[in-house]
Order: sequence, then C-alpha cells, then structure tokens
Amino acid sequence: MENVRAFPADAPPGRGWAFALRAPRTRARLAVLLIVLVALLGAVAYWWLNRNRVTTDDAFIDGNAVTLAPRVGGQVVALEAHENALVRRGQVLLRLDPRPWRAARDAAAARLEAAEAKAADAAAELARIRITAPAALEAARAALEAARADAARADADWRRQRRMPDAATTPQARDRALAADRAAEAAVTRADATLRAADTVADRIAAARATLADRTAAVALARARLATAALDLRWTTLRAPVSGYVTIRGVQLGNTVAPGQALLSLVTRREFVTADLKETALTRVHPGERVRIRIDAFPDLALRGHVLSIQQGTGSRFSAFPAENATGNYVKVVQRVPVRISIDNPPPFALPLGLSVEPTIVLR
Repeated sequence: MENVRAFPADAPPGRGWAFALRAPRTRARLAVLLIVLVALLGAVAYWWLNRNRVTTDDAFIDGNAVTLAPRVGGQVVALEAHENALVRRGQVLLRLDPRPWRAARDAAAARLEAAEAKAADAAAELARIRITAPAALEAARAALEAARADAARADADWRRQRRMPDAATTPQARDRALAADRAAEAAVTRADATLRAADTVADRIAAARATLADRTAAVALARARLATAALDLRWTTLRAPVSGYVTIRGVQLGNTVAPGQALLSLVTRREFVTADLKETALTRVHPGERVRIRIDAFPDLALRGHVLSIQQGTGSRFSAFPAENATGNYVKVVQRVPVRISIDNPPPFALPLGLSVEPTIVLR
C-alpha cells in the first residue's frame, strides 16, 4: 500500500491513471519552455552586451623590424652583439677588417695633397702672369718706340751721306750709314714682333685662370674621394641605428660579407597589433576607438589600446599576386582589411612579433 500513488480528490472517476500520465508531460513541456525562454533571454542579453563590440581572432603582434646590411664588404673580425640581445642606438654590432679601407683612405689623402700642391703652383703662376705680362707689354712698347727713334736717326744719317758730295765724305762712311739704317729698320721689325707677342696679356691670364680652375676642381675631386674613403673606413664598424633586440643574426666571426648583404635584424620595442577585420565589421570602426587586447601566450595579461588607422585597401589587394576578378568565374568572398591598433599600456617585457591576439574594439 505504500507504493500506491494518491490521486487528486477532484480527479474524474475512472481517469486517475490518465491524469497521472499527463502530469509529467506537462512538467516536461514547461521545462522545455523554460529552457527556451532562458536561452532566448541569454541570446538577447549577449546581443545587447556585444552590440557595440567588434572582435576577431585574425590578429597578431606586429612591430618595426630593421634589417641591417653593411655598406662595404670585408671579413668580419669582431662580433659585439649576440642573438636576442638588447642593444642601444649607436652600439657597435660588428666590425669588418679595416686595413684595406684604411690604405684607401691614406692613398686618397696623398692624392689630395698632390692636387693641393698643383693648385698652389697654378695660383702662384696666375699671380706672376698678372704682374709680369703687363710689364712685358709696356717694355715691348717702349722698346718699339726706341727702335723707331733709332731708325729715324739712322735714316737721317743715311740721307745726309747720300746728299753729301764725294769730296766731303768717304765710301766707308756711306757704307756705315747704310748698314746702320738697315740695322735700325730690322730693330724696329723685331721690336714690333716682340710687342705683338707681348700683347696677349689677356689670353695668358685667361689660360692661367683656366689652369687654376682645373687644378682647383682636381682638389675638390680629391677631397671628395678622401671623404668617401673615410666614410668607407667608418662603415667597417656596423652600429645599431635604433634600439632593439638582435634577431635572426645570419653572420659569424670570420665570414666575408658583401655590400648590401642582410646580416641581422633589429626588432624595436614599439609593438602594435595588426587586426584583419572583415569588411562587414568596419562600418562603425573609426580611429580612436578603445580596444581591449588579449594575447594567447599571456592570457592573464590585460592590455588596452586604441585604433590608430585603417589601411586603405584590403589585404588581398596588396598581396604579391592580387586576385584578378575579371577572369574566370567570380566567387564573392568577404575581404579583410588590416587595422592597426596601438598598445597604450605595454608590458615591461618585449612581445615577440607574430603572437596571436584577440582584440575587442569597443564602439561608441
């Protein structure tokens, strides 16, 4: 009698067993209805709480990586930076054998000294010509005037000798007068030629100036080559252009490197997040929006940031082989646009580039 289930007093006669069977079904329906109602309320609450949030798992830590290459070639004689070490701006990373470049600098310095000596000689020659050429011209003019005066006197003597009667002179006197007259005419011709030769003062000064300009240009060229050789010697010491961590050092002591050969990379401490958002999620995203950042490698690390910029183009548009939608059958695919997010409270340690990140943008 203990296992007999009591029926309600108001149960219709003869239907107690049917009522007992319907009661569990009613409760089950109520339970299902309650579960659906709770799920619906949960979905509405989730939508309400996340209606102003945009998130993606296609994001990663990004940063500035500087690849270093030597400007001159040579053998590596010293390595001053180790893999993954933190270096400061201006710190020596490696040194190349400086002896060939030091010899080139010394040779360039010697060529500069020789060019400067030649330029000094040209300057002195120009100064000398500026003084002696006008003086020679004046001397030639004076010599021409004197020769003309001597020629006039000799011509007058010869005329007198010819007019004199034979009894008043002698053949020897006439011969001497004739010879003196001819010698005076030759002296005039010689003085006139000397004057014409000395009358090129301007041309001689111009030639001296051209020589000086050529020697001065040679000095400038030698000075530039010396500066280039000094730079080459300085570039045998490779220094860090920025502060950062040495990454992917592909050179060892004793290696011979060539100009432009990538030797190592420096990763700076200015990390940021690159999030590839779907184009349908960009409707309300603008620079300045607040972002909550969660890093998979450090789940307990709570970072904050804000949207810096949105790339003016999808990732596929700037890929190595962009899609050509005008050929073949076109299938529409939701595109992704890179969004750069700054980290406002960076951690005290460096974040390796490429770590997976889940940013959540809080929309206004």
